[in-house]
Amino acid sequence: MTEKHPAQRSQLRLALKAGGFVVGSLLGLTLAWSLGFLWFVATLPAKVADETTHTDAIVVLTGGSERLATGVALLESGLADRLFISGVHRGVELPEIFKAARTRHPEPIGAIVLGYAADDTVGNAAETAQWMAREHVGSVRLVTGAYHMPRSLMEFRHAMPGAVIVPHPVFPDAVKSAEWWRWPGTAALLATEYSKYLAAEIRHWFLPRKPSP
Repeated sequence: MTEKHPAQRSQLRLALKAGGFVVGSLLGLTLAWSLGFLWFVATLPAKVADETTHTDAIVVLTGGSERLATGVALLESGLADRLFISGVHRGVELPEIFKAARTRHPEPIGAIVLGYAADDTVGNAAETAQWMAREHVGSVRLVTGAYHMPRSLMEFRHAMPGAVIVPHPVFPDAVKSAEWWRWPGTAALLATEYSKYLAAEIRHWFLPRKPSP
């Protein structure tokens, strides 16, 4: 058998070291992601912590009929005088919103404003911040899914650091957060949302924080 040249042995050792470093890094990142994911799921809101504080407006992020129905109910209960629905598809009007929410038209109907500019959570925050500045709104009750609340709060607080934001999570029956490991659909949803949360947090490391109005 031909003995390997010293240069070849050196290259092989370097390749093995590089491969070991890559594998070790991947394992470390996987472990860190997994531990972070477990923390994320464990800290998701399990109930509405504040059900009584009055705010200038209620903000609903589209994405489920439960969110819309909850926002309308909160408006009717008097917890705010205005309701802003962010992320509405262009061409959709109030009658279709109420049909999707399976609720009747609230009074006064003029208190509801539809926002058509947002396509994602970052857009929701930017669109809402612009509306709040235009309408001189200083506090909002934010309505979205419990699994979506951490990322929504992060984006909203970054876009409007001077505003008071009261989280009001909703709990869709389809999302089985309590026993997520038994439901592949919920596990995939939570894993995706956690990855988006991490990406948002990393992005904010490199973005300047907006000054308070």
